[in-house]
Amino acid sequence: MSVEKIGVILVNLGTPATASALSVAQYLREFLSDPRVVEIPRLLWWFVLNLLIVPLRSQKVSRKYRSIWLDDGSPLQVITQRQVAALQVAFDNECGGEGLFGTENKRQFICTYAMTYGDQTIASVVGGLRDQGASKIVVLPLFPQYSASTTAAIYDQLADLVKKCRHIPDIRVVHHYYNCSSYIDALADSVRQHWKKNGQSECLLMSFHGIPKKYVEQGDPYYAQCLETARSLATRLDLSSQQWAFSFQSRFGRLEWVKPYTDVVLQKWGARGLRSVDLICPAFASDCLETLEEIDQENRHLFLQAGGEKFSMIPCLNDAPLHIEMLKKLVYTQS
Repeated sequence: MSVEKIGVILVNLGTPATASALSVAQYLREFLSDPRVVEIPRLLWWFVLNLLIVPLRSQKVSRKYRSIWLDDGSPLQVITQRQVAALQVAFDNECGGEGLFGTENKRQFICTYAMTYGDQTIASVVGGLRDQGASKIVVLPLFPQYSASTTAAIYDQLADLVKKCRHIPDIRVVHHYYNCSSYIDALADSVRQHWKKNGQSECLLMSFHGIPKKYVEQGDPYYAQCLETARSLATRLDLSSQQWAFSFQSRFGRLEWVKPYTDVVLQKWGARGLRSVDLICPAFASDCLETLEEIDQENRHLFLQAGGEKFSMIPCLNDAPLHIEMLKKLVYTQS
């Protein structure tokens, strides 16, 4: 009996190794140096990044990370590790506890994770899986909606890896899953569970990570995919047009980003008398700085300060059973 070993890599954006200003500076320098993230002439951007942005932002961002840091480390890393563990259990349970299934040709799934930036690099993880005998590798970016600033950066790193290989591994990438029925099901279930526990607010705001408007004008499909996700979720929840809205967060720099902006929407809603809002971040598979600090701290404060009375944050899908089941199905489509 032969056993085909299939490596499964969940890929998240990345995180500083610690919440210290030095670690944050190192992370920001790597992350913002990627031309996929910031499309500015390299020489000019090198000076702006290293002489202005990193020195000025490191302490501020470090304080933000410290406000959400867990005993085990960065929430993003801790949650990603939990997702990997849950996915491995899901495969093992389905395969009789041995991680194997099939008849003559058995298949074994080996689950792990990588980060686009920071520690646990894609190249090192692929190398580790090959050392374990994986003949096929499924890369699953935890970005439901495709963008050149996120998913494409993973393709870049895989391309660099392949260039150095004589025996190129069989690597398959999940391009997107913004319109996957089981993804919408998982989102809808998370909202319903939240409502069951906390009650339903007047409006559900779906906040997606933003990108510069010019990226969309140049052909990035991200905005359209976010809109389709939002509409699909609203339909699944049977919401009227007055009960939901979508917006974009986390803008950076002086460029115009896709609108409407989450912070502006919340301030307007609070000022006009909207008393309660539920907020979900469908573009994030794992809770992180942008959800736990930017949304649940900063934007909560903006809404309440503007006159709102109740701000309720719906957690990301994280390691919820329906989310893990969805991830497993996505892996099957590529394996």
